[in-house]
Amino acid sequence: MEQIKLSNEVSISRLVHGVWRMTEWNMQPKDTVQLVEKCLELGIDTFDHADIYGDYQCEEMFGKAMELAPELNDKIKIVTKCGIQLVSQKRPKNYIKHYDTSFEHIVWSAENSLKMLKRDNVDVLLIHRPDPYINPEEVAKAFNKLKEDGKVKAFGVSNFLPAQFKALQAHLDFPLVTNQIEVSVAAHQEFENGNIDFCQENGLRPMAWSPLAGGAIFTAQTHRFITLKNVLHRISDHMGVPIDQVMYAWLLQHPIGLIPVVGSGKIERIKSAVAALDVKLSRQQWFDIWVASRGEGVA
Repeated sequence: MEQIKLSNEVSISRLVHGVWRMTEWNMQPKDTVQLVEKCLELGIDTFDHADIYGDYQCEEMFGKAMELAPELNDKIKIVTKCGIQLVSQKRPKNYIKHYDTSFEHIVWSAENSLKMLKRDNVDVLLIHRPDPYINPEEVAKAFNKLKEDGKVKAFGVSNFLPAQFKALQAHLDFPLVTNQIEVSVAAHQEFENGNIDFCQENGLRPMAWSPLAGGAIFTAQTHRFITLKNVLHRISDHMGVPIDQVMYAWLLQHPIGLIPVVGSGKIERIKSAVAALDVKLSRQQWFDIWVASRGEGVA
């Protein structure tokens, strides 16, 4: 599988495996090891985490699995995130969900992620959400320390708007390498808020979370989703591939080079996502999906 170079130090696989729902997969550590091994066989060597996933449990679960096969840690790349503080028994001091992008919290969170993941470093650390209380100088100080200490190789953001991205970048001596954003056949807001244009302008390769729209297309209930599902099925029937591969192909073919985060614990679903790399939509098919999702034709 193609490797995407994010910086001089970091490259990641064209598809990334996401563990957001890991606590729902009912896997034992040995099962997680087998899943990682299968992903590697398919060419997926990058795994997407966040400190809060699974109510602060997913990183630890993944780390315990890697203890059974420590040699895998040399073969995989890790992306993780920080900045969101949940109301949780694991964070008893929190009485309201909030954001924390202070120097102290970023450094502590990154170091705690390393402890949970049983690793010496992670490849990319992202600020999970834009923080209205952010002090970019503190973020820069934290990033510099983590980089100098060899604990994080590269940094990026998630869900940031272009102005928020630029405000943080202005305080850094090295480039932010990605913005993880929500993009799918059903989620077009990143085309409208300037993020897609901004990434193209600056040569950024964004990661796409929820690339299958959280499964909402498969259980379509609204007129919009039913219409979109019908168009996707028409195209999938014509091409002889499953509907999910058409949805992935719609993302993969965009000139910006979106990197989908595949969030499934089922190996057949992951294999299908990999197979989508070979699905080629025509420009008219791409726009057929665009128009069906938006409910109106282009001007």
